[in-house]
Order: sequence, then C-alpha cells, then structure tokens
Amino acid sequence: MSKKTNETSLHASPFCVLGVTTRDDRRKIVAMAEERALQLDDDVCQKARSDLTNPRTRLSAEMAWLPGVAPRVAENMIRALSEDPEGARFTRGLPGLPRANLMAAACELVPDNEPVSSVAEFIRDFAEIVESIDPEKVLRDVNEDRSVSGFPQVQGAEIIEQELSARRRAYRVALKNLLDTMEPARLIETMTEVVRRTTDGGRTHAPMLIDDLVDSYEVETQGFLQKEAQNVSALIKQAREAAPRGALAVDPILDRLEKVARNWHGVALPILTSAMSRGTVHRPSQDTAWEMRGLSLTLNNEHGMLNQADRMTHLLRQLFAELPDVAEKLGEDAEALDGLRRQADEQARNNEQWEREITFRADVGLLFKEELAISPRGIRWKGGHIPLDSVTRVRWGAVRKSVNGVPTGTDYTIGFGDSRSDQRVELRNEATYSGFTGALWRAVCVRLIFETIAALEKGQSFSFGDIVVENDAVTLVRHKFMGSERVRLGWHEVHVWSANGSFLIGKRDDKKVYGSASYINGWNTHILEHLVRGGFKKGVRKLSDYLKD
Repeated sequence: MSKKTNETSLHASPFCVLGVTTRDDRRKIVAMAEERALQLDDDVCQKARSDLTNPRTRLSAEMAWLPGVAPRVAENMIRALSEDPEGARFTRGLPGLPRANLMAAACELVPDNEPVSSVAEFIRDFAEIVESIDPEKVLRDVNEDRSVSGFPQVQGAEIIEQELSARRRAYRVALKNLLDTMEPARLIETMTEVVRRTTDGGRTHAPMLIDDLVDSYEVETQGFLQKEAQNVSALIKQAREAAPRGALAVDPILDRLEKVARNWHGVALPILTSAMSRGTVHRPSQDTAWEMRGLSLTLNNEHGMLNQADRMTHLLRQLFAELPDVAEKLGEDAEALDGLRRQADEQARNNEQWEREITFRADVGLLFKEELAISPRGIRWKGGHIPLDSVTRVRWGAVRKSVNGVPTGTDYTIGFGDSRSDQRVELRNEATYSGFTGALWRAVCVRLIFETIAALEKGQSFSFGDIVVENDAVTLVRHKFMGSERVRLGWHEVHVWSANGSFLIGKRDDKKVYGSASYINGWNTHILEHLVRGGFKKGVRKLSDYLKD
C-alpha cells in the first residue's frame, strides 16, 4: 500500500505531539509541552500535556499509542508508517494492541487504486490482530511502562477491558472511514471479499470487528435492498399475470427479474455470508428467495413451464446458497424438476415413436389413385381431412371371395368418421389394409377406449348392433320362434365369441340369449371387443375397472 498523506490519527496522539514516550515522567512531559508550544499551537500542546499527566485520561492515550514498545522502536514505527503503510501489517514481534493501532492508522493511508484483494487481506489481518489482543498482556505492558515513568499502576484488567471497548469502536470507525472513501461497486466487492476470507465462505465465525463492520454495512444498504425487494415483487406479479399467455410473454420478465435479483445478491452477499457464519439468517433475503421460489412453482405446476421453472430454480440456487432452509428446499425442487425433465424427454421420445407408428401412407386405386394417409396431423382421404381428435367412430373388416370354392381374393373395408360425417375406403391390397388399420388403432382407437370407459363410469350406455352396453351390465336379445325380448345381464353371466364377421355376446347358460355387432358395418365394434375381452381376462364385473390395478 502506498500513502495518501503523511499524517494519521496516530500522529495526533499526545505522545507524538509532544515527542515523549510512555516511559517519560511528568517532569519531562511538562518540559516538552513548553518546548513544543514555541513551534505548535499552545492549546494543542497544553491539551496533550493534560491528557498525559491526568490519571483519568492518560490510560486512553496510552492504549491508543504503542504500549509495551521500546521508545526507539516506537519512534521508528511512526516514521515508517507514512513511508510504508503496508508494513504495519508485518510488524512482527510487537504486542497485539500496538499492531492494531498501527493498522488503524494505516487505514487512513490506503490509496484509491489499491487492489481489492490487497485491501481485503489488510482488513482481515487487522481484524485478526484486534481479536488476538489480550487484556492481561495489555495491563502488564501499561504497568511496565508506568513503573518507569512513575505514574500510578492500573489496578485490574476490568479498566483495560473498558478502554479496549473504546479502541474497538475506534477500529470500526477507521475501517468504516476507509470503506466510505470507495465507490459503491468497489465497496461491495471489498466487503464481499473480506467476509469470504474471514469466514471461509460462511463456514467459520469471523472476528468480532468484521461482524460489527457487516452490521454497519447492513444498516446502510437496507434502503437499497428494500427498494430492490419491491422491484422483485412487482416483476413476480407481472410474470404471474403473463404466464397464461405463454413463455414468450414470461421470458422477458424473467430476464428483468434475474437482473434485479443478481443486483440484490451482489449487495446482500456479505450479509448473507456473515449470517451463515453466525448461524443466523438474513430475513429479507430469505423472504425474497421464498417469493421467487413461489413463482417457480406457479410456472411449473399451473402453467407447465418446465424450462422457466428450471431456470428460476438454478438461479435461486446460485444466489441463495447461504440460506440453509432455502437451499435444502431448492435442492429438492431441482431433483423434482430433473425428474420432470427426464419424464418430458421420455415422453418426447415416446411421442416421436408414437408419431412414427401412426404414420402411414398409400395410394389406393388401379387407374385413378387416391391418397390414403394417417399421421399426427389427421386422416386424409380423397382430398378430405379429419383431425385425429375429431374421429369418434371406426370400423373395418375383410370379406374373402371365391367362385366354386376357388378363392378369388379378399375385399377390405375401412370406415372412419367424426360427429358429422364418415368415410368408407374399399381396398384389395392387404398390406395397405393392415398398415392403415394398425396405425388407426394406435392413433385413434386407444383414445376411444379411454373415452368409452370414462363415459361408462359416469353412467352412460352404448349400443353396438343389438347389444346395449353399460358399465356393470349388458342387454341382449332372447330370440324366440315368435318374436324376441330384451334381457339385461351382469357381465359375469355372459361370454363372448366371433362368428360370421361379427362380435357376439351371449348368456352362458342360454344359447337363445345373445347379441351381435358387425365388425365391418358396425361402428366401434373393435373397441367393444377389446374392452370386453380385456375385462373378462382380468375378471372384472365393471368394464371401467379394466384399466385399474
């Protein structure tokens, strides 16, 4: 460190003003006061004489000077202080109190362009030296000097303790004055580095002088932090209001929120780290962290904005690692979001596979080709288009043909429709038929199964051919020689089979009670068959229990 000026508060000590030592007696002090009055202001010299000869004020002057240091060494220290302030840190062999007084004076000589790391190291060393001062040793040094100077001995370390409290206040003022000379950004950087070094990043307790310095810093930054907290709250409110409009509306607000939050953290970090080292919590930072976490939860849970929630969580983990409760909860949030991310990635892969599985295209016709296609965008046939979610009914089947017992081929029929219209596709190509119906099953029929189950569970019934299906019962037809009648049975009373292109359900012990639904002409017969056979396989008595564990 290089000097700003030549004089410090230590040069204003009565000992320095009069050019006397802690071992000079009263007569020497009076004589030097008269001599110096010829060169200096008489009032200054008389006050210095009074401070050193009055028992009530002498101890304060002694403890603000270099007690226990040999007169010639003390003289050299004062001379060197102005020439090499940084040397005050390395005055090995001196007692703690004189070293602390030298470093307090050196605070006044720190240049504006001194590197922050050097200033922080100086403050750390200063605080550790102050922490090491032993009242008993100070008492011994003061009394040893007084035994030579002839002044009365100090009785008991309690008086020394009182004076040390005053010295600690003076040290705090010296450091605060040093920080007050800095630009805000440099001051914040210096405080952050000082607290980091003295607490090992919040893991160990700092010297008392640093705690006092941080407390003073917290008071002075309170206004700024309150204003920034209001800005954070306002931006969180804006983000919540914008969330229903999607990520494009939210992201710019999160950009501004991150900037404000980082500004907050930059100023609050020394306070956060210090609080962590003391086992306490900086309440304003904790409140801000919880409020921002609440936004993260809202974005994810209510709006499905996983990326934005993940961004907020990672930001909070960076900014508020010094808040144990918050950090623990954010760790849990991060794990949960990672799980959701993996699920989303897996879902994306499944969606890609599903899209591949439901995509099929073929040209139908010998001379005039018509495109038959199905994909995530819907079904295309003869220039028309039906979205997948709009399809409410499907049917398909095949009819083998022969002449005089000789097979002549198979006709394939596929039907699909929405609530307003339907389409019929006639094919001769088995590969096209199998490829399209396989894709149709995955793209549409699985959804129709779930929708049918949900409707049955709510009490709705469905008709398939002459079969009426309910959740816990089925109504069939009793076939008589003269007419017929409807018979309602529980699912445990019936069995199923296929015959002549139809799906049949019949009463187990009465062959005359049955109902049928055509695969090729009846809508959603394949849905019914899958649901009933699956339910029978699981032994359910309600079709809605088919998909339940």
